[in-house]
Order: sequence, then C-alpha cells, then structure tokens
Amino acid sequence: MDTRQLAAYCAVVERRSFSQAAERLGVTQPAVSLQVRALEKRLGTQLLDRSGRRVEPTEAGWRLYRGAQRMLALEDQIVAGVAASAEGELAGDLVLGASTGPAAIAVPVALCEFQHENPDVRVFLTVSDTHSVVERVAARELELGIVGASRRHRGVRFEPFFSDQVILACPPGHRFADRTVTLDELREESLILMQEGAGVRQIVEDGLRRQGVRLRELDVRLELGLQESVRRAVEAGFGVTFISRTAVESDLARVQGLEATREISLVTATGRARSRVAEAFVAFARGRLAA
Repeated sequence: MDTRQLAAYCAVVERRSFSQAAERLGVTQPAVSLQVRALEKRLGTQLLDRSGRRVEPTEAGWRLYRGAQRMLALEDQIVAGVAASAEGELAGDLVLGASTGPAAIAVPVALCEFQHENPDVRVFLTVSDTHSVVERVAARELELGIVGASRRHRGVRFEPFFSDQVILACPPGHRFADRTVTLDELREESLILMQEGAGVRQIVEDGLRRQGVRLRELDVRLELGLQESVRRAVEAGFGVTFISRTAVESDLARVQGLEATREISLVTATGRARSRVAEAFVAFARGRLAA
C-alpha cells in the first residue's frame, strides 16, 4: 500500500480539512484529494464523509486510520534503523569463504583483528577449494570469497586482493632445501598434489605448461585433497609439494623458470552490493595484507 496516500489520508482525518492537510504536507489541495480518491478506489469503499462543513471519517475510514497510523509509525522506525545502520558502530554478520592457501594464516589473522576492533560483528569463515568457494559466492551463500586463482565464471566478479607466493615445500633436511631446483631435478622426486579445483594446483599447472611441461610428466604419487593434507605428508617425508608460502614453516625451495607469485583475488557475486560490514573488512584487510 502506498504510504504517501496513507499519510495524506491521515492528515485529512486529523485536520478534518483537505486544505489544512495540504498545508501541513506542503502540497496542493488537489494533490491531497487525488491521493485520497485513489485510496478509496483501491479499497472499494468510501472513507470520508464530505457532506458537512467538516470532513469526517466513515466507519471504514476510522478502521483504516488506526491501521495507517501503525503502518506509518513502522515506516518511520524502518527508515531510522536503516539510517542508523549506515553510521556509527559496525554490527552484523560477515559470511565469507576462502580457499586453503589464503585461509592458512593471513586471512584468519586479519579476520580476528577486524572482529576485535568491531566487537558487534560476527564472522563466519568457510574453508574449501577455489572452485567450491566461487560456486557458493555465485549462489549468494557467501557474501565474499578469497581465492588463489581467478576462474572464469559469469556469476561472479574478481578483483585483486593481495599477493602470495607459491613455493616448493620439502621434508626437513631435504636436498632441495633453500635451493632453486631445475625441472629435471623435480622429475626425480615424488610429488604430492592437492586435488583438482585447488587454486595452487591450477597456478602450478599453468606455470608448468608455460615451460612446456605437463603434470603427468612428473612423478605424482599422491593426491591428498587440500592444503593441510599435503603439508602433513611433506612433513612426514613422503615427498615434496607446491603450496602457499604462508602455510608452511618447513624447508622451502624454488623451481627454476616457474612463476612463483600469484594474485589472491576477492570474489563477489555479479550485481551484488557489499554490505557495510563487508566493505569495511575489505578496506581493513587491504591495509593489513599489503603490509
């Protein structure tokens, strides 16, 4: 129901006059008359008795007046609440997802610091592979996604967030530790991979392809899901793996000719405006993660 019509009608009832109602609302008397007639036409009943010197509500008019007062009061509350939410302290839920690389250390720490500074904000972080995070953002199950590989998807938009290094993690004391190794040397080692859909794996596959090498040419013995699984396997001495630099403290190496830096991307559903909480977190995190 049009609240402008209700406001005009209530003003007429309270002033018992179309002219005084128009003066109160700052509009012309014909405009008020049109609003009231439109309301009567919609409801299919006469709301005002215009036969006397003063305008009086009919029985139906009184019922409408009482209901309209409640509706207009609720409208004022809603407007005031929305205005308050755009100012002052941040409050509300931040629901986001991250792939395993960004979610290892950098993003959780930034989220904890952000929540600490904004105690009325609740944070819900889901960790999954890049493909799953992107799909859930597109489906609007997550407001934001933070992933290590930008995949074409019509339902989302990607933007640069911060930079990360993809390195080769080795077991303690491994011969590759603190070295730059060749692709031929890498072929001689047992390689542990994350599952398909993981951002790190896509970055590695693309980098190897630019060097004219396919994953199947390497000695891939194990595919162990996501980051934590491969990290544990490397620490136990079962091979080497490509992984986010922020995720490990074990011995590290680089592969000659393989691009080692990747952009971590922020994912948002196409056409979706970020909430005030999400916008504040993005600004906060950019400052922390770029440092």
